[in-house]
Amino acid sequence: MSMHPPEPFRIKMVESIHLINKQDREQALQRAGYNIFGLKSDEVFIDLLTDSGTGAMSQDQWAAMMIGDESYAGARSFHWLSSTMEEIFGFRHFVPTHQGRAAENILCAVILQKGQYVPSNMHFDTTEGNIRARGGRPTNLIIKEAFDTTSPHPFKGNMDLKKLEDFINQIGPENIPLGMITITNNAGGGQPVSMENLKAVSEIYQSFGIPFFIDACRFAENTYFIKLREPGYGEKTTLEIAREIFSLADGATMSAKKDAIVNIGGFLALNDTEMFEQICNELILREGFITYGGLAGRDLNAIAVGLREGLQEDYLAYRLGQTEYLVSELKKNHVPVIEPAGGHAVYIDAGKMLPHIPKSEFPGQALSVEMYREGGIRSVELGSVAFAFADPDTGEMKYPEMELVRLALPRRTYTQSHLDYVVKVIKAIVVNKDSLPGYRILKAPKLMRHFSARFEPIVKEL
Repeated sequence: MSMHPPEPFRIKMVESIHLINKQDREQALQRAGYNIFGLKSDEVFIDLLTDSGTGAMSQDQWAAMMIGDESYAGARSFHWLSSTMEEIFGFRHFVPTHQGRAAENILCAVILQKGQYVPSNMHFDTTEGNIRARGGRPTNLIIKEAFDTTSPHPFKGNMDLKKLEDFINQIGPENIPLGMITITNNAGGGQPVSMENLKAVSEIYQSFGIPFFIDACRFAENTYFIKLREPGYGEKTTLEIAREIFSLADGATMSAKKDAIVNIGGFLALNDTEMFEQICNELILREGFITYGGLAGRDLNAIAVGLREGLQEDYLAYRLGQTEYLVSELKKNHVPVIEPAGGHAVYIDAGKMLPHIPKSEFPGQALSVEMYREGGIRSVELGSVAFAFADPDTGEMKYPEMELVRLALPRRTYTQSHLDYVVKVIKAIVVNKDSLPGYRILKAPKLMRHFSARFEPIVKEL
């Protein structure tokens, strides 16, 4: 019997996928420099690299795209999206952007100076990259339970409130141009943040006069976790919970490619009118006019529909049920995973699974390579390849607490049979896991190296 609710949709269009043979997969790995990002999509059987822009849009979204207004300025599509933004998020101002990292870039351009700090529960890769690119210092202040993969804590995405207050007092609020929080917490297992924690974080930032911005990529999943797990919210709608969340903040960034279930798009929203004017100038320079922000009108329409669909509770029950099912099946096969199940992805603890591979030899990379080699599955490393960095003061290499491999589930895309295949492949890897080699980097950029680095396996001499 299935452990998750049946899909609240019928399949109306399909795309063929094909498992190429193992020899061809090995050749593809070598050509890509053992970087899973370098594979061609036709070489991948089950693609769990990301849930960003890879989901299936609904018939209503496709229909909306057919009536997109492609006017350069003041398009109907912008005003349709604007009314949706007002209903869900409630901020005074917003601009569309071509995706979330563009919103992050523009926000950093207008508010961040070199040497300043930006605290959060955990920054994800593009947020961290945009802050570092401008000489800023992203700082993670997550609760300690986030690093205990088996802890049953229902809100492991929560900010450590004492750490946050102590950090602000230590650094000085004048050196912190904005504070953030990510919902759900992608870098730490797709774990949610409670409303109680969001309120407390908002109060702390407000008491120090620090603008509070939410990274809202998976806000809808976070609302449903609050509804399910937090006392006092069981009878509230996800829309009501969302409005309460964003009433606590001064602004938000979002990649609409996640919980708005579209292939491209994002936004930057805020209340401060003076900052909004600066943002408009930056947007026009880099993205496009303020009513299209680098997107076609049809994309704005798809986002307007998708934001509402992403809050539908039958969809969210199915969505969270898929990850819970995959976590449960992997646990049965002795695969260490982050518990409880997160919203958009399953996270394998590669450091615990492959203890013979040190952080400097990237156990997560080793596991992600082997998943493709064994079964044509593409995942992503979220460990020392993605998040290790050289301390700007000492030059010492700082490694993240956890060495993870993320299996991100595209929305409304794969069935339970696909998930069962993933379990079968990982089960086969477990049998021979002690023989997997580590990897070394041959070539990589300074920032966000996991996207384009090239690797080679480390062959140990007997």
